[in-house]
Amino acid sequence: MSDMILARVSQSLATEQSVESLVRQLLEMLEVVTEMESTYLTKVDLDARLQHILYARNSKQMQIPEGLSVPWDETLCKRAIDENCLYSDNVPARWPECTAARALEITTFLSTPVHLPDGTFYGTLCATSRHQQALSQRGEQVLHLFAGLIAQSIQKESLVAQLREANAALIAHSYTDALTGLPNRRAIFENVETLFSLAHHLRQKVVVAYIDLDDFKLINDRFGHEVGDQFLIQIGQRLLSVCGDNDILGRLGGDEFLVVSLSPESESDRCDRLQQVRNQLQQQICGDYQLGDIHLFYPGASLGVVEIDPLETDVNCALHLADSAMYKDKKRQGKTPFVVH
Repeated sequence: MSDMILARVSQSLATEQSVESLVRQLLEMLEVVTEMESTYLTKVDLDARLQHILYARNSKQMQIPEGLSVPWDETLCKRAIDENCLYSDNVPARWPECTAARALEITTFLSTPVHLPDGTFYGTLCATSRHQQALSQRGEQVLHLFAGLIAQSIQKESLVAQLREANAALIAHSYTDALTGLPNRRAIFENVETLFSLAHHLRQKVVVAYIDLDDFKLINDRFGHEVGDQFLIQIGQRLLSVCGDNDILGRLGGDEFLVVSLSPESESDRCDRLQQVRNQLQQQICGDYQLGDIHLFYPGASLGVVEIDPLETDVNCALHLADSAMYKDKKRQGKTPFVVH
């Protein structure tokens, strides 16, 4: 029997699996070794003073319900740990005040604390029976062995989850402009590729708007980079307010932003559509800005707005065309400088 149990344990540990899958296999083996009616793993929330039964195996009439939460201070496990009595074959006499044990008709109780490798108290591994059941040395050894294996598995899964969260945060950070919170240049290019693929499939055109903030360097030089940063943040917020869920908005870097969207399927001609986009963006950018103690009126940005057919033009060419259109707009005469109030 011992050789069979060890073989099954070795096989289970050699297989990549979830904590739940491993625990359920170990509970089954623990039941065989101890000859108890129920085996289960609990998690203890010391802050909430609650014990939660995570996984249970019930092979006979005794039913330890999974998902059950009980006050920690009223449990058999708490009493057993406090009294350093992890086994009893006469629970009604040993702990007559324990109503939960009485309700479940627990006569024999075997438990051991589960401590994670870093020393943190996690919960308990238990086996119970309605009948008096002797505890063999082998049963006690297996109980402690399984508690250690479960603790290592839980710790490993926790570390893997933390690593995944950190990796996801790192990826999100690498795709996000730290100042404005908008997608950065890297994210923009990947998202635009996806939008072009969608437009190609739908046989729709794409509108690309390249935005360059005129006189931004003067704002920085005159008022300092903190004011300049606040200005960029507010620009991003204003642009975000006019972008739809399927539009792409991001900061290319410095004082340059990009807005890309599917061209609306309307009867208006191409020039009207582009002018409508231009007016909408300029109306958001133009206006009063409160930047700390500085109040200025910003007259608007240089905009390069083009409509692209993804069947004929790729992403790089589209951005180059929008950039060229922006520079043409910048060279126009009569640009009004910002005004400080």
